[in-house]
Amino acid sequence: MRVRPRDFIYTIDDLYFASTNYLHPEDRIISFLRYVHNTAGERSKNNMRYSKVDTKQAFDFLSQNYPDYLFDCDITSAKMMGVPLKKVSAILHPDDRLKDILNLTSPDELLKKVILLANTFHDFAEIPYEKMGVSGSILPSLYDPVLSDIDFVVYGLKNHRKAMNTIKELKTMKNSILKGIGEEYWLKLYEKRIKDASLKYDEFKWYENRKNNRGVINGTLFDILATKDWNEITGTYGEKTFQPLGNGKIECTVSDAIASFDNPAIYTVEDIRIIEGPDIPISELASFTHTYAGQVKEGEKVIAKGKVEKVINEKTGQINYRLIVGTTRESIDEYIKLKSLSL
Repeated sequence: MRVRPRDFIYTIDDLYFASTNYLHPEDRIISFLRYVHNTAGERSKNNMRYSKVDTKQAFDFLSQNYPDYLFDCDITSAKMMGVPLKKVSAILHPDDRLKDILNLTSPDELLKKVILLANTFHDFAEIPYEKMGVSGSILPSLYDPVLSDIDFVVYGLKNHRKAMNTIKELKTMKNSILKGIGEEYWLKLYEKRIKDASLKYDEFKWYENRKNNRGVINGTLFDILATKDWNEITGTYGEKTFQPLGNGKIECTVSDAIASFDNPAIYTVEDIRIIEGPDIPISELASFTHTYAGQVKEGEKVIAKGKVEKVINEKTGQINYRLIVGTTRESIDEYIKLKSLSL
């Protein structure tokens, strides 16, 4: 069973999970609970009502009602969510959903904007339609035609970069259907994401504006989400194990950021200087929070602070070290930012 991040899993218990991994154990799909059945829920489908849950609500809900969707992960030594294969009712793929939307004869107002986005990236970035999809609430049809945002998926890391270049170009053009993000949205996102002094508001807005992975189409917010194409996925589940080595802070230069919008976001780094933490040859930064996805680019000198991790390839015996940023959603006292930024 092939499942990538952004796919949704519908279970026999009428729950919707979003896949977070490319590689999965033999008996389950690693994923996060997103929608639960709730008679007072604000979303409905097939005469059932659903509510969206955050991470804490998801863990609490599963612990109390469906503990078999939780498991102790032997490669991360952490409690994780995952749908047992015997509980899978259907796998929903973003590319299949987009194909269905493109073939609709009477799409609603939100789906018309999805079609516009697909046509725009096809025409301007030359991305094939089969390398695009739509996830989020639209994928399981639990969206609000007026209020929902669009989580647009691009398959292939190079295709995703082409899509961002298209946003960068079109958002500055007069009469373009793609617009940049306004002040009100950035402030709302900052208050939601940043809970300490790691980034000031002006810094946060500067970084987010230059990423070009978000925009507005005819009044609706959209994100462009990166997912690896099948030929970019390597390895097997359990091939690598991870050991925590404490906190660390480094100065480095980014040598490769092609996977900086993947899940997790990955930056290959060089010219390492250890500021705090163990004196080991760190070669990679990884971020599990959207805040630091796409944060820095190739050739830039960076300061990063987070958790140091030893990565062991159990098959080859190779050992690497990386710095993890975003061990919690709020990323308290964890960050990736330019060594020098004058605003």
